[in-house]
Amino acid sequence: MDEDLQTVEESPKPSTNKRMLTALAAYAVLAGLACYQLQGKVLYGVLILFGGLAAKTVIADRAGWR
Repeated sequence: MDEDLQTVEESPKPSTNKRMLTALAAYAVLAGLACYQLQGKVLYGVLILFGGLAAKTVIADRAGWR
């Protein structure tokens, strides 16, 4: 009966990845600086850009791309 059971190795949680957290923190700092310096359509464009980069970073980390 034990032969029928498959062992599943658990991988480390993706959210604990130090590189990902550093990248997200950098995006947050840059977005904060953009909010301070820019206004109007340029600000919205930059915030959309940083949001897309942050989403790409999270997706890549969850998928295990390196």
